[in-house]
Amino acid sequence: MRFALDEINKSPTLLPNVTLGFYVYDSCAHLRKEQEGTLWMLTGMNKTVPNYCCQEWPRLAAVLGHSVSTYSILMAHVLGLYRYPQISHYSTSSSLSDRSQFPSFFRTVPSDAFQSRGLAHLLLYFGWTWVGLVGMGSDYGQQGVYLITQELIKAGACVAFTGFILSDHDDKNVPYLTRIIKESTARVIVVFAPDIYVAALLDELLKQNLSGKTFVASEAWSISSMLSAEKYSPVLTGVIGFTFSSSPLPGLRGFLNKVHPSNTPGETITKIFWENIFKCKFMDQGNLTGTWINSTKLCTGKEDLETVESSYNDVSNLRSSYSIYTSIQILARSLHNLFSCWNGKETLSDGTCVDAKYFKPWQLTHYIQNAHVKLSNGREVSFDLNGDLPAVYDIVNWQLGVDGIMKQVKVGSYDTAAADGNIFNVNISAVIWAPGDHQIPSSICSKSCLPGFRRAVIRGQPLCCFQCIPCPQGEISNKTGSDDCTKCSWNMWSNADKDRCIPKAIEFLSSEEPLGATLTITSIISSLVPLLVLGLFYHYKSTPIVRANNYSLSCTLLGSLSLCFLCSLPFIGCPQQLKCLLRQVAFGIVFSLCISCILAKTIMVVLAFMVTKPGSSLKKWTGPRVSYIIVSICNILQLCLCICWLSLFPPFPEYNTDTQPEIIIFICNEGSAIAFWCMLGYLGLLASISFIVAFLARRLPDSFNEAKLITFSMLAFLSVWVSFIPAYLSARGMYTVAMEVFAILSSSWAVVGCIFVPKCFIIVFRSSMNSREHLMRRARN
Repeated sequence: MRFALDEINKSPTLLPNVTLGFYVYDSCAHLRKEQEGTLWMLTGMNKTVPNYCCQEWPRLAAVLGHSVSTYSILMAHVLGLYRYPQISHYSTSSSLSDRSQFPSFFRTVPSDAFQSRGLAHLLLYFGWTWVGLVGMGSDYGQQGVYLITQELIKAGACVAFTGFILSDHDDKNVPYLTRIIKESTARVIVVFAPDIYVAALLDELLKQNLSGKTFVASEAWSISSMLSAEKYSPVLTGVIGFTFSSSPLPGLRGFLNKVHPSNTPGETITKIFWENIFKCKFMDQGNLTGTWINSTKLCTGKEDLETVESSYNDVSNLRSSYSIYTSIQILARSLHNLFSCWNGKETLSDGTCVDAKYFKPWQLTHYIQNAHVKLSNGREVSFDLNGDLPAVYDIVNWQLGVDGIMKQVKVGSYDTAAADGNIFNVNISAVIWAPGDHQIPSSICSKSCLPGFRRAVIRGQPLCCFQCIPCPQGEISNKTGSDDCTKCSWNMWSNADKDRCIPKAIEFLSSEEPLGATLTITSIISSLVPLLVLGLFYHYKSTPIVRANNYSLSCTLLGSLSLCFLCSLPFIGCPQQLKCLLRQVAFGIVFSLCISCILAKTIMVVLAFMVTKPGSSLKKWTGPRVSYIIVSICNILQLCLCICWLSLFPPFPEYNTDTQPEIIIFICNEGSAIAFWCMLGYLGLLASISFIVAFLARRLPDSFNEAKLITFSMLAFLSVWVSFIPAYLSARGMYTVAMEVFAILSSSWAVVGCIFVPKCFIIVFRSSMNSREHLMRRARN
């Protein structure tokens, strides 16, 4: 303060013809004394007289201090009533930024709100999302812990525990804090407390031999010389924290080294300082008693401070000193602007000027609020609406030197007003961590989920404590620590690790695969069997067994059966538009022709027997024309149904991703399920009628009665298609198509096997039974 005032008073440009002086009051670390001292300053004498000032000159311009937030709050409540400007060089409580409570408070150190945001940023920068918070049980600690908690939660990190050092307890609450630090899985502990209270906590930690924790320091102890003692190095090596930005003050060292008991106000305290620096004693009456011994070195007053290197004249890291210097510079600039008003420069908000000898406190507050000062380091600063300067912090790392002394090394900075926008900057390579940690220590509640997994919160636990759940089928996470899985597009599917999407396999009943090839070969070979039977019938068409069973209808039935086998081929292979349009229609019409022929044969058997009765008038219905009419009518109805189907709801090829999401099933969409089942139901109706009629005619007296064979064939036919329905509905993918092909082949073979195999056996192997004599013999019997 003396250096700054001496510099200002000697300046020809700043406050010319004006001399600044100061009073110093000591609160003795007692709130009552602080309150009393504040009223002394306002009264101007050592007697408190509220609302009255006994000292008119020199004027009280402003109050600098206090360094402790709790005391500054008490002062600001009183000084704010009179709008006296108050500038603190060390009070950081965020409450002091509330202009409604403290309208005339300013400070040249950042608010804890900035520090809390910066510390939260620092924690997240190193990936520490699971941290413990320890604070002093005062305004400083409680508000600091609260603010950093809010910042961490906002950023997605979590607080493992919160504890406070209590000054009004004998043990300072440190045994309890030590226990929760020891039991917690958090490896990083943020401490908001003055160094003297941090020391009490560290002593307990050392007593219990607790290590393996990394501490993050608030500015209250981040450069503490008391905690730099060697005994704390096992615990504090690797500490990283925030401290107020340092800056050089040109000329300060020379000013300090000129201090001498003979030329410095406060002779008594200066002599005590001198004796401590040079380890000597002044020869005076006070030294003749008590501690004086012959070996004591005598102070001559000729000692030179230039020859001494101590913390006193070490100006390499000026922090609070620079903050005090800044306070006085801003105050001086504000007074200068107030006095310059009459020169047509600075004015009040209403454009008026004030008498420099009789200015009001609120008027100087206005000038302080609007002051712009360029500091010795080239930085230009001004207060914001809350009375705060732009926040600037140095990030320091505690490193153990080879001499066993802890040093706080600057490894980065946090500057909210950085010109390049790079607010946060850390040189990680310069950081030295605690013994045993060769890289950034980890402090997380749960390890990050690997690709292919997503985070799932555990009920009752903070967000940072989670379990990793594999992504569902068809979803992926391709980065570490994913909160959600991403769904693959419709034609993609997740790989086995579920960390990338791969194209889905396209599935259809291919003729190149074993199942498709088997069905194809079976269909072609099977289609030849009815043709061979037809050839056999043609060769033996004059024999009784062929003639007795309606040769023309048998030929038509055999031809339709060959087509029935072949109509399964369009179901095999890649679905195409023409295939999808014709395959079900071809199947329906061909099978309708086949069953209608069987129905006609059955009806003709019944009519033929009824004609043999005396006086029957049904002889005209036994001609071949009737059977053709029955076949035609049955097929016309099926044809009409198929034409309506193709006209209104034509089938089309489609990619199906619903049945089996992991693959694309290339199928023919039938267009209308109702039309498909109506077509199939019509075939079932024809087969049922044929079965019923044949069953009723199975005992008619006829040497070659086909009714029994037709009954078995229709029973087998219906059994196949009744079984087909649940199998078709439960099958998936290409097996749905395979089931229909299998049903087509099975039902066709049922007709061939039950109707024609017995006849072919008689023709080939029992030719004696296929003769007129045999028929006549059976008729006589």
